[in-house]
Amino acid sequence: MRKAQAFLIIFFLCLPFTLAAQENEPDVDDWEFFTDDLYARGDQTFTISLGVVIPTVFINNGRSIDGQISPPVGGTGSLAYSYYFNSAFFVGAELSGMFLPTLGNNTIFLIPLGLRVGSQYIYGRLEFPFFLSFGMCWQTYLDMGHYSIYAKLGASAFFRASNDWSFGLTSSWGWFPQWTDDPSKAVHANFLDIKLSARYHF
Repeated sequence: MRKAQAFLIIFFLCLPFTLAAQENEPDVDDWEFFTDDLYARGDQTFTISLGVVIPTVFINNGRSIDGQISPPVGGTGSLAYSYYFNSAFFVGAELSGMFLPTLGNNTIFLIPLGLRVGSQYIYGRLEFPFFLSFGMCWQTYLDMGHYSIYAKLGASAFFRASNDWSFGLTSSWGWFPQWTDDPSKAVHANFLDIKLSARYHF
């Protein structure tokens, strides 16, 4: 009985100091512990992007088409899905839409659909994905249509605002060939796009 009484007395004497120590503990920032292992196998993201597309280089028969021509800037939007195997490697798919005014006051439309593979580097709340895309592209101009392939090499810079959302910029260089029955008329178009992006993590 005396041992129980002594224990209770010691317990109640120490209780105020224990509570005070807990109250004085600093708030812990969950992001302080985020490392390169932030992503695990099975993590996924869905990204929506809007921006501009800039015509750059057009190649015909191995030569650049008149470099003095400056086609107008167009617009672009895209949806992208990514599946992560770890923080450094992901695969996915993308669907884009592009429109470009022409010098003749008409508009060409492009709809690329492809697969993507990439790698990602993380520094605190900043995430830097790099990706390569390849797929098929439908093109329409006036009453004409064209079907071909495309390839893109791009990179993004995201700020992880919360567990669910990150926001940033995405830019890519795209190659869009137009092959015809006459090889001398084939054109290899290159475009640079710059987009604002919002990425949802799940």
